[in-house]
Order: sequence, then C-alpha cells, then structure tokens
Amino acid sequence: MSVRLDKWLQVARVFKTRTQATRACTLGRVKVNGMPAKPHREPVLEDRLEVRFGDWTRVLIVKKIHGKSLPKALARDLYEDLSPPRPKVDPIDRILYQGSEDRERGLGRPTKRDRRDITRLKGR
Repeated sequence: MSVRLDKWLQVARVFKTRTQATRACTLGRVKVNGMPAKPHREPVLEDRLEVRFGDWTRVLIVKKIHGKSLPKALARDLYEDLSPPRPKVDPIDRILYQGSEDRERGLGRPTKRDRRDITRLKGR
C-alpha cells in the first residue's frame, strides 16, 4: 500500500489536519532519513521521520503504513516514538525567544523582499 507522507502524518495524528502536514513538509520542517521531505513522498517501513515543532523535534520510526483515519489508540501503532520529552517553556521566555523586527526610523514598511527575508530568517 502506498500513501503520501502528508496523509500518513495526519492519519498518525502527528498533525491535526492534512493541510498542516503539507505546510510543514513544504517549509522543510519534516525530514525523512535526515533529508527534507516533500508532501508527496511515500513513507516506507523503518523510515526515520524528524518533525520540528519550534524548539522541539519529534523523532518517529514508521512501523505501519495506513491511509485511512484510525482511532487514536490504533494510530499510535503506526510509529515508534523516539522523541525526547517536550521542553517546558515559560511564556515570558517564549516571547523573548521570538524577538521583534526593529527597523530604523523613516524606512517605512518592509518591501516584499524584506518580508520574505524576515519570514525565512524566522524559519516559517
């Protein structure tokens, strides 16, 4: 059975929706065996997936391939989770970590190119 990576991530409940899974793949937040993966890639048994959620990375080993929605208890059987525990982040630390974009007075609004650079630097 073959299934797209974004669909598998949604069925395994790594992401709530397939759209979120597709976006994460497109932005390079999902790696398969250490290489960035596109949403149309087909996962294979024993593939190592690294899914980045901000400052936390989930590491999953594919154990089963399934393309239809499953109950939550059965969805956990699709992978082996090797992730470290999710770090506890203080809300103030999170705000400080995000930072802000400072612009010199009089420069006006960022151009389209500036906005793209800012987005790329933020990793979104």
